[in-house]
Amino acid sequence: MNDPAMLQMASKIARRYVAGHTMRDALLLLEDNILRSHLSSIEFVGESVRKQTIAVEATNEILRLIKGIPAHATDTTISLDLSHIGLLVSPELALNHGLKIAQAARNAGSYMMVSAEGSNRTDSVLDTWERISDEFPETGITLQARLYRTPDDLHRVLGRPGPVRIVKGAFLETNEIAASRELTALGNTFRQSVSELVHAGHRVNIATHDPQLLEQLRADLGVALYQDHVEFEMLQGLGTELLDQLRADGLKTREYIVYGPDWWLYVLNRIAEQPEQRVFTAISDLEALGVLG
Repeated sequence: MNDPAMLQMASKIARRYVAGHTMRDALLLLEDNILRSHLSSIEFVGESVRKQTIAVEATNEILRLIKGIPAHATDTTISLDLSHIGLLVSPELALNHGLKIAQAARNAGSYMMVSAEGSNRTDSVLDTWERISDEFPETGITLQARLYRTPDDLHRVLGRPGPVRIVKGAFLETNEIAASRELTALGNTFRQSVSELVHAGHRVNIATHDPQLLEQLRADLGVALYQDHVEFEMLQGLGTELLDQLRADGLKTREYIVYGPDWWLYVLNRIAEQPEQRVFTAISDLEALGVLG
């Protein structure tokens, strides 16, 4: 990041995954999503903040973002890592900031979605989310299918009305804590979690870019996936055509928009999920933009 030439290349690679540095960049992409008939969720990217001043700055930016969302897009949700707004400084700080954001989201006609973090933070994330949802029950939570604890966590969160986003999970975890992303068992756990939520009538965001897994879910659940409490959610740049196809088929869809200056770790995380594929995608993007070759 300190080398101008490398920074230029990194910025080109990031275009696929990140809207840009500013709120304006995110709101422009939001308008594009509306034209494509998708709902949106926006994240001011950041995590693992260990200074209160930075957590306060992040919270203030998120509050500005909520105010900046246009009136015709009030169904846009606000996603965040609790560690971005102070969880590692103190749970009370994150709670205080989370309550402010949840209130602002409610005032705007929307709600906040809490993202998943590493398994060493899951208890703290769930505890803080529950305290926020005591006052703002519409607040959503994210669970990782690959964690062996998730079936128990799912029963815990089903007791509250907020939407549940189911993801595979991409954090570096030990074999004792989580299944490999490549194992069939992970797909089965993902499908079981989604099925339980769908059949319970609980709001669910099915967050995967895996076409085979999506095909299996559609075979499993059929017309039940067309109910209003079911959404398919994908990260910007990772499922564009697939998400468009789901929407064309009449399913409810949402694209996850990311912006902010601290984008490089986020981009590396996306590449690391499928390095054998996405490294070559990055090289292809650089060639297409005339940076290489």
